[in-house]
Amino acid sequence: MDLYEHQARQLFADYGIAVPDAEVVDRPRAAEEAAVRLGGRVVVKAQVKTGGRGKAGGVKLAADPAAAALTARRILGMDIKGHRVRSVMIAQPVDIETEFYVGYVLDRAAGTFLAIASAEGGMDIEEVAATRPEAVARIPVDPAEGVTAAKAAEIAAAASLPADVAPVLQSLWQVLTREDALLVEVNPLVRTTEGRILALDGKVTLDDNARFRQSRWGAEADDPHADPLESAAAAKGLNYVKLDGEVGIIGNGAGLVMSTLDVVAGCGARPANFLDIGGGASARVMADGLTVILSDPAVTSVFVNVFGGITACDAVADGIVQALESVHLTKPLVVRLDGNNAARGRAILDDRAHPLVQQASTMDGAAHRAAQLALGGH
Repeated sequence: MDLYEHQARQLFADYGIAVPDAEVVDRPRAAEEAAVRLGGRVVVKAQVKTGGRGKAGGVKLAADPAAAALTARRILGMDIKGHRVRSVMIAQPVDIETEFYVGYVLDRAAGTFLAIASAEGGMDIEEVAATRPEAVARIPVDPAEGVTAAKAAEIAAAASLPADVAPVLQSLWQVLTREDALLVEVNPLVRTTEGRILALDGKVTLDDNARFRQSRWGAEADDPHADPLESAAAAKGLNYVKLDGEVGIIGNGAGLVMSTLDVVAGCGARPANFLDIGGGASARVMADGLTVILSDPAVTSVFVNVFGGITACDAVADGIVQALESVHLTKPLVVRLDGNNAARGRAILDDRAHPLVQQASTMDGAAHRAAQLALGGH
């Protein structure tokens, strides 16, 4: 369960991490009134559970209350990576001297937690991590010992952070452990020109297994399907996840679907979404799945990757053919069938001969073709 930024910053404040004053509103008039209370000049920030808000135009500086109202009107209702903006945070601006990045994440492979920190925080931290990994410190944290003053100093030193950031590292660890979080991060953590250390933005992901202990966040945070297509898919019993690319992906089984995402990415394209039809691929499931996948305007090709086991490939093919009778297919569909009754399934699709449906015999070949079509190839 991801928290909104304003909920994450509330946790930070509860544990002693300083944050700028701010209010959350859902109307332009309320934004103007909040700006008056906060001193006039404010930052208007879209509240959505996705990154890249600034680059998408969801974070703007407003010079006065009237500008805050106008800016809020422009941001409210925006679609940011499939997330509709329903509220904005009106925050006091800060004169920044230096930006840092600090966070903790559960390291499942190592069976421990990992502190991640850098003296180069801000919007480009992902690029820094990719191009200069040495600028990002990764320090294992034994959950039994936690982040003591000595451990915080060790993390700060490894990331070349100033010593006065260490208390923030200890407080952030308390947020992680006491709030049942799997990830907490502050980006950027800043030093202001007045010398204050402030958390300007943050992300908190709570453990769904501890959801019963987190009821205080209410329905707003409790909705796991903030994306409207995810909500529509969930209503039909489908496991659908929205991503940021251009290839729609349908597969059967979590492992195969995850592998399909990797293979598509390896072919130079990005998955726009994925849908796991699981062990049952009836005509209705395929029709519903294709409807949801094709409803995403970012999708420019669809890759159906099925390995028949309990579900036979001819049943999947029948489902696709029947789905084509009820779904108006406007984008190319690449199908790879293998396993149980694969030959029969391929024959069914050959007989249907839909002009936008192509088949491939291998997963790599199908991924390459889907990526090629998604990127404008023929």
